[in-house]
Amino acid sequence: MSGGLVAGVDVGGTFTDLVVFDPASGGVRLAKVPTTLPNQSGGVLAAFEAAGADLAEMDLIVHGTTTTTNAVLERQLARTGIITTEGFRDVLELGRRTRPQAYGMSGRFVPIIPRDLRLDVPERMDARGRVVTPLDEKAFRDALAQLLQAGCEALVIHFLHAYANPAHELRAGEIAREIWPNAYVTLGHALLSEAREYERGVTAAVNASVQPVLERYISRLAGELAARGYGRDLLVMNGNGGMVAAQNVAREAVKTVMSGPASGVMAAVATGRRAGMPDLLTYDMGGTSTDVAMIRGGVAPVSNEIEVEYAMPIHVPMVDVRTVGAGGGSIARVDEGGMLRVGPDSAGSAPGPVCYGRGGTLVTISDANLILGRLPAQRFGQAAEAARAAMQDQIARPLGLGVEQAAEAVVRIANTHMAGAIRMVSISMGADPRDFALFAFGGAGPLHAVALARELAVPRVLVPARPGITNALGCVVADLRHDFVRTLNRPLDALDMAEVAAILAGLEAEGRRLIAAEKVAVRDVRAEFSADMQFLGQTHLLRVALPGAAPSRESLQALFEAAYHARFRVDLPEIRANLMNLNVSVTGRRAELDLSRLIDPAGRRALVAPSGQRRVWFEDGWQEVPVYWRDHLPLDLDLTGPAVIEQMDTTLLVEPGCRVTSDADGNLIVSVTG
Repeated sequence: MSGGLVAGVDVGGTFTDLVVFDPASGGVRLAKVPTTLPNQSGGVLAAFEAAGADLAEMDLIVHGTTTTTNAVLERQLARTGIITTEGFRDVLELGRRTRPQAYGMSGRFVPIIPRDLRLDVPERMDARGRVVTPLDEKAFRDALAQLLQAGCEALVIHFLHAYANPAHELRAGEIAREIWPNAYVTLGHALLSEAREYERGVTAAVNASVQPVLERYISRLAGELAARGYGRDLLVMNGNGGMVAAQNVAREAVKTVMSGPASGVMAAVATGRRAGMPDLLTYDMGGTSTDVAMIRGGVAPVSNEIEVEYAMPIHVPMVDVRTVGAGGGSIARVDEGGMLRVGPDSAGSAPGPVCYGRGGTLVTISDANLILGRLPAQRFGQAAEAARAAMQDQIARPLGLGVEQAAEAVVRIANTHMAGAIRMVSISMGADPRDFALFAFGGAGPLHAVALARELAVPRVLVPARPGITNALGCVVADLRHDFVRTLNRPLDALDMAEVAAILAGLEAEGRRLIAAEKVAVRDVRAEFSADMQFLGQTHLLRVALPGAAPSRESLQALFEAAYHARFRVDLPEIRANLMNLNVSVTGRRAELDLSRLIDPAGRRALVAPSGQRRVWFEDGWQEVPVYWRDHLPLDLDLTGPAVIEQMDTTLLVEPGCRVTSDADGNLIVSVTG
């Protein structure tokens, strides 16, 4: 890096956002354009054009993408085959014998790899890594030929207990590379070296099936950027909140699942640290969905036990973000039973909500906010009347309500869905929302944030300078990060502590080596150590942070008991502890950027003066409310709601009685009353 321009670009389901920093001058350029589907690279290039950014001047571009997430959720995957241990071809379909609906007999599940492409061959290791049945190489070659004949583009090799001894998988990989026509071969142990063949198999299957999809997209984007003058590496956000070079990203493509939501959490960490608020509940409401996470002590929550959807556990470290189908474009409807439903279906960016005037006919949350006066009707022209008519026909008349009451009902139901997601990441994890601030971002988040905070008893709402492009900002401020896991699965009292220390030290060294190989400057490198533990006989794991790379047996026992009690408020001294996995996260921290210039200081005014006034609907009816343009507000802001604060990328609704102040970076802090 030469100190030139640094850009972060995030592709969402509705919009593509861009932020460009000039570290030398402190200047910032922003852009927000519609996402282009199915080729997202068109929107990325359009964002650079809209920002007037010369790609030849860029020193670093970091990209957050939804390519892999969308491919998995929409099942737009490469044709993939799997070869596994004889007798275990149905592991991906049997799973954990759960049901799509826990209390019903209905539901549908489609395994990520169909049964005719799941083959098994004679081979077997036991749980200690001892050979039970040697690998039948002829049977393996025959299976490869069968999958190629079936038109498979990608391959998974997934043998039982390969985490304990990968010899058979390694030999099978050598044979596959002689025969398979491309590099899309995933060895289960190489991607995830931990126990549980179902979770490891699903993770490997997702990785293989999205590899071709991601590589084609990233290669196309990198080529188009290069053709327009960009001469350096393109970095891609991983789901763990770190970055990886574009030429390496497809090898472990599954790690980019949740890339976009992770970047928003990383931006929240950086903003909260500068604002003196290390404990945050992040709330990202975009056009398609809402993502929430919990940040404690300025540390992003990372988990390797995330289930993207039913029977889709992906066991690689990812920022622990929960998603609900409630975004500005979420469709509202009255079902056959007369119940009002909101989401998860979305109008997206094309055709979009009715008020966009792009041909959308189904009423959405954005239409409801417009009808309630929270968005300026004059910006939408005749489409505003179309939105009102759609609300009347589709929601108000079937429910016997007025148009405003119907719009308010849509917003309330959406808020209930989003509040439930926030409770899932806080109360269900043993945390009290009153100890946190709500970090509201996304194009629609600040419109709903104060109402959500009141419902959850969260005392403060932190609204960053540019809520609508926060995910792109997260790409810019993210660090380099590599995560490792190694399964031991032994009772704590039988562990060889010297082996534990050697494993942790070896994984740390590998992480430091990988970061040193990246072409990105870092100010320091840090390692964090943890263990996944359980009481013997239990299924679920509890992650325990370790103080260093050489823990003692006694300290492990004490740390686990403390973590278990903190989570479940139960002591079980009579049951032996078991250590399942050792984890190491190595982070290369980049230099901090000055976030105070996200809003141009030259545009701020000395006095608080509204730019206009309009009617806004609250619980007790219409009120005349002052409207402010955020870029003009002073840093010593102090005003009391009701108020509407608008900016280029979002609108903040301040409910009556709530107080709004500002900090040195231009973040708005709303003190919630009532």
